Amino acid sequence: MTERRPLGVSFESWIDRQIREATERGEFDDLPGAGKPIPGQGKPHDDMWWIKQKMQAENLSFPLPGTLALRKEAEEARAEALGARTEAEARRIVEEMNDKIRDSYRRPLSGPPVVQPLIDADEVAAEWRALHPVAERKPAPAPAPEKRQRRSFLRWFGRR
Repeated sequence: MTERRPLGVSFESWIDRQIREATERGEFDDLPGAGKPIPGQGKPHDDMWWIKQKMQAENLSFPLPGTLALRKEAEEARAEALGARTEAEARRIVEEMNDKIRDSYRRPLSGPPVVQPLIDADEVAAEWRALHPVAERKPAPAPAPEKRQRRSFLRWFGRR
């Protein structure tokens, strides 16, 4: 057990003396984490750090409310589109996500009322082109022309 601080000795010098004596006795040798950086050093203060650390250690997660999950999914879809192999694939990913967002407009999701804006497919395509050099770019397949059936005016009304 540690001794009490003697009268007339400053608290700081008493602590320093105890640490020095413990170091000389080797009580700080072979401590777990010795020589490793302090976890979270340099990160902003977070009041919930211990809960996050416990959840990470236990490999736990909690489901996000519907609107926040949609926002997270939209961010992931945008990142996936920027990493796509072709511009057409990037546009397809964005359009699929935009369909989910439009669906959320029709049927509101659980959670706080957050309106997720649609992802601009042209903006993502421009970013995609900037990230992928021209030499590696494969031309996107041209859309097939629509076949229009030509009907004469008389055939339209069933006459020949």
